[in-house]
Amino acid sequence: MTTINCLIVDDEPLALSLIEGYVQKTPFLKLVGKCTNAFEALEKIGSEKIDLLFLDIQMPGLTGMELSRSLTNGPKVIFTTAFEEYALEGFKVDAIDYLLKPFNYEEFLKSANKAREWLSATSGSKETDQDALFVKSEYKLVKIDLQRVLYIEGLKDYAKIYLRDQTRPVMTLMSLKSLEEQLPAHQFMRIHRSFIVRLDKIDLIERNKVVIGQTGITIADAYKEAFQGYLAKKSMK
Repeated sequence: MTTINCLIVDDEPLALSLIEGYVQKTPFLKLVGKCTNAFEALEKIGSEKIDLLFLDIQMPGLTGMELSRSLTNGPKVIFTTAFEEYALEGFKVDAIDYLLKPFNYEEFLKSANKAREWLSATSGSKETDQDALFVKSEYKLVKIDLQRVLYIEGLKDYAKIYLRDQTRPVMTLMSLKSLEEQLPAHQFMRIHRSFIVRLDKIDLIERNKVVIGQTGITIADAYKEAFQGYLAKKSMK
């Protein structure tokens, strides 16, 4: 991705002006617009192609956090706020980063680069052999080599990514649904409410269970039809 279309949303004129100046200094960012409240932002998101929001949290009427939760497959978010206590909640809604006001251009650029890495890693077609994914782990973006992934286990707001040749899984503050949307569909499949498996890493299938290494994972009833469809396609090849 060469250019990232971004929208600034903040009810403070000084903050809008500051972030606008930072965006204009950053070659790979393109400013699509500025909004002083979340309702204006919703209209803009519905009418323009926007990849990234620089989003204040405390705004009248509809907060930035509420706006972020309302977006389905919408732009990614970098929160900009004066309140540190929102950091954990920000990561729970899959924010790219969290800028604590007042922040300087160096801090802004670091967050913008995180967004560029993330969007570049996830912009490839799901039908191609995407080879990596960036996930948030311990407030950092960690690059995951998809060839090393065995399976992923969901635990409420977290997920554990189990990798080949690594005893401890990578823990990420991302939902299983969010990960599922970003993984190549022809390489990964959800077979249980709490599990996504890498299909070419399955060693054995018995009754209602797949085995990967020493781990058995149940194929839940809700996912059996899709999994059986995958098996039927494989057997025809």
